Amino acid sequence: MATETQRTHYRVTYVVLVAGVLAFALLQSLVAPVLPVIRNELHTSQSTATWVMTAYLLSASIFTPIMGRLGDMIGKKKVFVLTMIGLTIGSLVAALAPNIETMILGRTIQGIGGGVLPLAFGIIRDEFPKKRLHGAVSALAALMAAGGGAGVVLAGPINNSLGYTWLFWLPMIVTAASAAAAFILVPESLNRTRGRLSVLPAVALSVWLVALLVAFSKAPAWGWGSGRVVGLLVAAVAIAFAWVLMEKRAKTPIVDMNMMRQKAVWTNNLVALLLGVGMFAVFSFLPQFVTTPKSAGYGFSGSVTEAGLILLPLTVTMFLTGLISGRLVSRIGGKSTVFLGLLVSLAAMLLLTFAHTEKWELYLATGIMGVGFGLAYSSMASLIISAVPPAQTGVASGMNTNLRTVGGSIGAALMASIVTSNLRPDGLPKESGYTHGFAMLSTALVIGALAALLIPRQQKTTIPGQRKSVLQKTATAPAPSGNTAG
Repeated sequence: MATETQRTHYRVTYVVLVAGVLAFALLQSLVAPVLPVIRNELHTSQSTATWVMTAYLLSASIFTPIMGRLGDMIGKKKVFVLTMIGLTIGSLVAALAPNIETMILGRTIQGIGGGVLPLAFGIIRDEFPKKRLHGAVSALAALMAAGGGAGVVLAGPINNSLGYTWLFWLPMIVTAASAAAAFILVPESLNRTRGRLSVLPAVALSVWLVALLVAFSKAPAWGWGSGRVVGLLVAAVAIAFAWVLMEKRAKTPIVDMNMMRQKAVWTNNLVALLLGVGMFAVFSFLPQFVTTPKSAGYGFSGSVTEAGLILLPLTVTMFLTGLISGRLVSRIGGKSTVFLGLLVSLAAMLLLTFAHTEKWELYLATGIMGVGFGLAYSSMASLIISAVPPAQTGVASGMNTNLRTVGGSIGAALMASIVTSNLRPDGLPKESGYTHGFAMLSTALVIGALAALLIPRQQKTTIPGQRKSVLQKTATAPAPSGNTAG
């Protein structure tokens, strides 16, 4: 096992982190395209089958900030290993599931892996040379985002050649190997936050997130004005308000509200929320558009595999852009890079809104969209890490990741409501539903670009950890210094 006196080389640590993050990213979306297959194989209804995705979303939204906070407190390596074990157990349960209830249980356990990205960011900040920090964070953030698209692309071929259970067996093999490798090779973090996890705020955080996400995920089916949806939204707001008060009074809060009030933090979180609205709705509804029969007057009668391939340009360009975004940040600054990314994403979304009669138009739009999402996603991760002390890296990046998830839930719910608001006699959505839906996502990106203008500006030459930036100077008091392997 790696010790504090002899640290593992940071490149070896990075390989372990990449494997774990990639497996989690794929699990987010691998299942979505084959839900009809799972529904038929496990003999359940469509509404029940959707809980295979909903349960995972709810569980991940709860565990992401909590696991990030635990990592800051008891050690990022320990908690990273726990997340990998959780993903492994959850995948095993889902792969062996004889019925839909067991499948949902497995997906709920997989949600423990929600903390993998903030924990990985924290380990990178502790272990990497200062000059390598931004590039590593940007690449990992881009990999996480691109993995969501890659899951949609790979789902069809894996299901067709091996069966849907291998959508869990393959990631399980990777997460089990990552857990063992992390235990043996990854050094334990020296930057810690003292105290215990506050139980009552953790419960309140879980309850308001569940209420909010269930309301948005079920609103298209239950109706936005239904008593259940309105009641859940009111409960979410009330409990969230109580949660903020609890966190302010807690000796060791899960989320430091003083940190959340920093302009560099709340502005990036707002952008993350709006970016999530656009990004995850495209992952969900563009493949659905492609599989629509041509008899509807639009769509391409595509298979699950063909629908996934539409997102391949987005996946590739998002990852490649993330690899080079560090150089762009050093030239024009993180704020400008996020703003540019949102503008490019907006241009692609508008193209998708008005030009979707030919497949090449979709490939072009998703390729451009990947560039925009890659710039914004990867740069935002570095800005958040720059704004907080090392001992708060996990919880700060965890909340930022969580808000993208919440945004994704909101975007998917709004898109579903718009697409299904005007159906044809045969039950298929009219083309105007998709046009209006993509226009709505464009509006979210416009607001996101305006929000990006509020992000405090960094010096162009500043790289997180290399030198105290404007953002770091406004952060809370620094934590005790730890190791930064060089």
